[in-house]
Amino acid sequence: MEPTGTGEGSPPPDPITIERSLQVEPEKKTAQTEAEQTAPAEEKAPAAPEKEEKAAEKKSKKPKKNKEVEALEEQLAGCRQENSDLNDRLLRLRAEYDNFRKRSTKEKEGMFTDGVASALSQMVVVLDNLERAVDACQEDSDLKTGVEMTLKQFREVLEKMGVSEINPVGESFDAQLHNAVMHVEDETLGESQVVEVFQKGYLLGERVIRYAMVKVAN
Repeated sequence: MEPTGTGEGSPPPDPITIERSLQVEPEKKTAQTEAEQTAPAEEKAPAAPEKEEKAAEKKSKKPKKNKEVEALEEQLAGCRQENSDLNDRLLRLRAEYDNFRKRSTKEKEGMFTDGVASALSQMVVVLDNLERAVDACQEDSDLKTGVEMTLKQFREVLEKMGVSEINPVGESFDAQLHNAVMHVEDETLGESQVVEVFQKGYLLGERVIRYAMVKVAN
C-alpha cells in the first residue's frame, strides 16, 4: 500500500485534483448565494396566510358590528315603545284631569245653586208674610202702602235673582211642580184641574224651590 500521509515522504499533490477543488469552491459559494437569495422569498411566503387571517378577522368583525347595530335597533325600539306608553299615559291623565275639572266645576256650580236655593226657600216665607200683611191692612192706609212698596221691591229682587212664582189656578195638575193636599169632585171642572192654591210655589230657573200646595178636582 502507498502511504497516504502528508509528511515529508509523501508525493506532491496532483494538479488536476487541485483544479477540481478550485472549481468546486465557486460552485459551493454560488449555491450558498442562491440559497441566501431564495431565503427571503421563503420567509415572505407566509405573508399570504397572514392576509387570509386579517381578512378572516375583518369578516369576524362584521358580524360584531351587525350585532351592535341589532342591539341599538332593539334599544331604539324599546325607547319608541316606552315613548308610546308615556304618550298614552299622558293622554289618559289629560282626559282624567279634564273630566275632573269639568266635574269639579259642575259640583261648584251645584253647590252654589244649592246654597242660593236654600237661602231663597227661607226668603219666600217672608214674602208670604208680606202678602198676608197687605191683605190684613186697612184700605188706603199708610201702613198698607208701605207694606205694598216693600212687597213690590222684594218681588223685583227675587225676579232679578231668577225666581219665578208657581200659581197654577185653572191649570192641570203637574206632580213635578204641585203638591196636592186636597181633592174635590166637581162635574163642572176638568179632570185633575187645580181649583185652589193654598200656598204659592217658586222656581229658581228650572229648579223647584218650593212646590205649590194646591186643591185638585176630579
